[in-house]
Amino acid sequence: MVTLVVATTTDPASINPAKALLDMPGWLPGPSFQEDMKSFAKQGVRLLQHHNSIVKEDNLDQRWEQVTGESVEEVIFLSKHTAVSNRPALTLHPIGVPHLKEAEIPPQGGKPGWAAPPNPRIGPWLRLLNNIASSHNLLPEFEITLEGTHHGPLTNKPTMFIEIGSTEEYWKRQDAAQVIALLVWEGLGLGGGAAVGNWSRENDKNKVLLGIGGGHYAPRHMDIVLKDGVWVGHLLSGYSLPMEDPKLSKVETNSKEIGGTWRESIKAAFEATKSAFPGGEILAHLDHKSFKSWQKNAITGFLGEQNIKIGKPNDFY
Repeated sequence: MVTLVVATTTDPASINPAKALLDMPGWLPGPSFQEDMKSFAKQGVRLLQHHNSIVKEDNLDQRWEQVTGESVEEVIFLSKHTAVSNRPALTLHPIGVPHLKEAEIPPQGGKPGWAAPPNPRIGPWLRLLNNIASSHNLLPEFEITLEGTHHGPLTNKPTMFIEIGSTEEYWKRQDAAQVIALLVWEGLGLGGGAAVGNWSRENDKNKVLLGIGGGHYAPRHMDIVLKDGVWVGHLLSGYSLPMEDPKLSKVETNSKEIGGTWRESIKAAFEATKSAFPGGEILAHLDHKSFKSWQKNAITGFLGEQNIKIGKPNDFY
């Protein structure tokens, strides 16, 4: 089983961390994959460099398995992050567009209704990233944060994106690239230490947070995930839960009357999270203040129908 770490030469926030990682000892040329892609190998890790958009190279996990015969355990993409605020940030997030309708064209890869299994390392690596960034004096200049589930490319194995944001000045920052390289190096145990964030059904703490609601940077969910021992799955921001206002009184409203793809989005995110954490107990954590009362009532009713438990902050510790 191998871990694929994927970078693109078209993005400085992707290729610079990859180069910093390759400057660390022990890398060898990897298996031959495609003429226009280079691969490098160290232990069970394969670093892959291509020249396409990071969100457009679909099914790299399956393609790698077919060409090399190696089974892929997880996929980690290195990428830039853009934000209206232009705030410097280092981010982690799962991928998918589970809220899009079948006829819609995803603006940044993936396919409508799909969510990749979230990489179980996301929670533990968020905390590790916070520590590494702090020790390299990137705090408080850079914000360390999760992002909501969004964009492609298509994958079938547990996946996460690690991003540097949010403008070209920061995408090119070598100190940020070095911190991301160290996150991957330490997180995958390439330096000889134990890897961070390996999920096992035998874990003492087996509760997994499925984030529902709130803004793109998941502040209410972040408060919980920053605590030691918390695992995190998909994070559905408000825009991933399209709900059509039924214009009915609270008394008359029930979830079956509310249009939009919010139900499909929750189901896809739950199933993908469940597949990534075998034996885990998936608990929905709601950003209550982000919902109107009719929305909250509909979502909690639907979660009950689906037998998806709702967790309060203390349930995850």
